[in-house]
Amino acid sequence: MNTSLFELFKIGIGPSSSHTVGPMRAALRFVESLDHRGHLADIEHVIVDLYGSLALTGHGHGTDRAILLGLTGEAPDTVNPEVIDAEIEAIRSTGTLYLLDRDPIPFTEAEHLLFHRNQMYPDPEKPTHPNGMRFSAFDSQGYLLAQNVFYSIGGGFILSAEEFEAQQHAKTTTTRSVPYPFRSAAELLALAAKHNLAIADLLLANEVALLSDHSIRRPSPVEGAPIATPQDQIKASILSIWHTMQSCTARGLTTEGILPGGLNVRRRAPRLARRLETEGSKDPLAPMDWVTVYAMAVNEENAAGGRVVTAPTNGAAGVIPAIGHYYMRFIEKKSDGISEEKIAEEGIIRYFLTAAAIGILYKENASISGAEVGCQGEVGVACSMAAGGLAAALGGTNDQVEHAAEIAMEHNLGMTCDPIGGLVQIPCIERNGMGAVKAINATRMAMHETLGHKLSLDQVIATMYQTGLDMQSRYKETSLAGLALNIIEC
Repeated sequence: MNTSLFELFKIGIGPSSSHTVGPMRAALRFVESLDHRGHLADIEHVIVDLYGSLALTGHGHGTDRAILLGLTGEAPDTVNPEVIDAEIEAIRSTGTLYLLDRDPIPFTEAEHLLFHRNQMYPDPEKPTHPNGMRFSAFDSQGYLLAQNVFYSIGGGFILSAEEFEAQQHAKTTTTRSVPYPFRSAAELLALAAKHNLAIADLLLANEVALLSDHSIRRPSPVEGAPIATPQDQIKASILSIWHTMQSCTARGLTTEGILPGGLNVRRRAPRLARRLETEGSKDPLAPMDWVTVYAMAVNEENAAGGRVVTAPTNGAAGVIPAIGHYYMRFIEKKSDGISEEKIAEEGIIRYFLTAAAIGILYKENASISGAEVGCQGEVGVACSMAAGGLAAALGGTNDQVEHAAEIAMEHNLGMTCDPIGGLVQIPCIERNGMGAVKAINATRMAMHETLGHKLSLDQVIATMYQTGLDMQSRYKETSLAGLALNIIEC
């Protein structure tokens, strides 16, 4: 196990984790490395080359804006979404970019930010990951001072070329020390059974062990949260993530208007929510409608470039919070002498810990990158995480958690990523609603089953990954086929 819950659930901005959050982090890492080596003041200009999916759908996904922000020193989890437009306009209108917000260089996008739409990888002779980018820094004499290649591998995760190659040769090597390391769902279930632990408790122990790892950025606890033990610290940070998701949902439920990008997609969540508030009591399926609206509200915020939580990607950011809201609002909490609020809080913590354990399995054994395996790696993985997490929140057994996660992915296999216009809008927004509803159904099927099941989560994860590798690249976040192409005829 090399991945933390707080790396799967990252606070950032929309519209894309792989095309916005990842490139911003890569640009920031590059310019910070220049500063660390004392080169920053010597830089006369920087050239950024984008390849593959980043080049083909980067404009629609905000990659250009992300690169500019990262070079100026902005980070996805701290940048203020309300000032982004002004910062970008200042760079474009003046033709000047301030590296780390202090060293000015000339920057014209047509010359210094290049989209290589006919080249899939930085090195054509060496296929790697389809989200590749190269950063090059030159002095006033045109001498190349530094050059780095990065890959945005999904969910906002980035790897340098050297890190990417090392990972390919040592994919199963555990480098982080945790009490309960696991590489498969079978190992996870066996460890939990051996130590008589719920999956959530097992992952909590691992997260406590990772508290000393300062490379993991954990959100600050919500003000007033009691922190008496390391376990309390982890739980408080999880609740901070949930608080951010709730805030995002609330914004999405009240913000009207047209989403940016040129498709003229109208925000629908506020109107749908108002209808449910007035008519929902008459409809026995209203809770499922609310789940759809919650998911759409989050992804409309994401499409607008707002503050979201990557879960495990931005394109799939609505599924996990939608199921969280479903659990909090529509599931009866049995008190047993404990306050309903406390029961709900513990349930939502189990939900996130269990969902993270499932997400780690996909991240480390397959992919959460739409550009690598299609939307089955984004909404499909989020659906699987949410289904398993909900089973845990409802008091399900570890076997029921695994079964729910397996069912959810089994029925997302082969799902393509074909965003119209390279925008995270159609079909992405509605698809999050569909994924959230499917997660509830998967959980209910698993919780009602008592005689076991044929397929394992590990088998389905392996199938998803192989299916993604077999999928034609034009169906993997390139906007060269599927809805992205046929919408022209509609």
